[in-house]
Amino acid sequence: MTTELPSPAADEPFASRRDLVTAAVTMAAAAGAAGAAGSAQAQATVDARRSNPPGMSTPAAYHHVVEVNGPHRTIYVAGQTGADATGKVAADFRAQAVQVFENIKTALASVGGSFDNVVKLTGYLTNIEANAPEYRQVRASYFTNRSALPASTLLQVPRLANPAYLLEVEVIAVLPPRA
Repeated sequence: MTTELPSPAADEPFASRRDLVTAAVTMAAAAGAAGAAGSAQAQATVDARRSNPPGMSTPAAYHHVVEVNGPHRTIYVAGQTGADATGKVAADFRAQAVQVFENIKTALASVGGSFDNVVKLTGYLTNIEANAPEYRQVRASYFTNRSALPASTLLQVPRLANPAYLLEVEVIAVLPPRA
């Protein structure tokens, strides 16, 4: 956007201060209006859908899946634990890890995705020394396409929301836009 400053009159060597201030205010107002219109347009195109897919528990305080539709769909899957749809927590670490990835598989399938669409994975373990190797084995069995592995972070935490949980994993996936 370009706005020209007022030209000085023939007998004035420079534009008056009033002319400069008026031009600056006009330019700022025009830029603000353009920015507001662009911002409103950007906000109007955001389409977020929240869900708790069948086959997963129905938490009261959050949704398991948030799908943002735009030029592409960004899918945010809340941290999944070793609990099944009824809330029953698997007994040992390996069973919890498998349940975690089954929950993620269900969440991704609910929006038409798969593990190939995951771009970021964050894992939280309560005992990384004892369980990281087994976690990595289970994770690898779900991420079989070695050319589409996500960025990944693995952290140890002192405890999770329920003391029975031994791990929690959250993912972000990117899919083509919905038609």
